[in-house]
Amino acid sequence: MAFQGFGRDALPFFRALAFHQTKAWFEENRATYETAVRGPMGDLVEDVAVLLAEAKIPIRGDRKTSLFRIHRDARFSKIKDPYKTNGGLAMTRTGSKTDPGVLYFHLSPEECFFAAGFYRLDPAPLGRLRDAAARAPEAYKAMIGKLAKAGLALSDEDALKRTPRGFETVDDPAILAAVRQRHFIVVRPVSEPEISEPALAPSLGAFARDALPLLAWGWDALTDSR
Repeated sequence: MAFQGFGRDALPFFRALAFHQTKAWFEENRATYETAVRGPMGDLVEDVAVLLAEAKIPIRGDRKTSLFRIHRDARFSKIKDPYKTNGGLAMTRTGSKTDPGVLYFHLSPEECFFAAGFYRLDPAPLGRLRDAAARAPEAYKAMIGKLAKAGLALSDEDALKRTPRGFETVDDPAILAAVRQRHFIVVRPVSEPEISEPALAPSLGAFARDALPLLAWGWDALTDSR
């Protein structure tokens, strides 16, 4: 089914779920979750997958592999509530959510947004991205320039305040910011009215195109054997 937008029950469902964190309440309201959140999210990812394939953007996904579960894994979290109060999808080159270089959509009452890039990497791949920026600064800055033309900039979320070991000689401000990054991501806010429109699918596709310079740069950096 083609994506028609998220209906008026999607965000209120999450607001209510934040208050009613019980299995009994969730099961009583499961039909709302399936029709207002999970169903449209699946339609969205499959419509976007078609748009990306047509545009030859190497990002894949489907309703079986790209959607995040509503159940929270509380084993290693301080938050012990059994249910998440947001929805999301992640698309990658292979379709696996764990593949580095992700296109993401976040749906919650607090904020909705598109994001793309490399988030919460292990130390080794994060080091490769930092090394790539320091080793080839002009290529890195060219990528940043392409993002800027599309109205995007790398987030400095969780950025280090000090230069990490091995990069002490870096003095270019742009590269210094790069080697201090903990994530290489770009974000575009989505308004509440936008989520209710079928145009959300082409908007996510357009965001993927705008963020592609970052993804392509990162993919190359992670496969560089130097």
